[in-house]
Amino acid sequence: MEISINQQKKQFTEAPANLAILLEKEFPDLKGGIAVALNNRVIPKDQWSCTSIQAEDQILIIKATQGG
Repeated sequence: MEISINQQKKQFTEAPANLAILLEKEFPDLKGGIAVALNNRVIPKDQWSCTSIQAEDQILIIKATQGG
């Protein structure tokens, strides 16, 4: 299965069951301050564990930074 994460294609032999599992496996150091969009639709954090991932999905992960 192939999905795109931040515009980079990634192959998975076993599909992650949902967004929460994908983020935990691929980005274990991301703890907070992130937003996730799936196919150009922002997914609220409380829905990550019930949002399944399909082949060819496009995922965008944005990390908040401080600045001014």
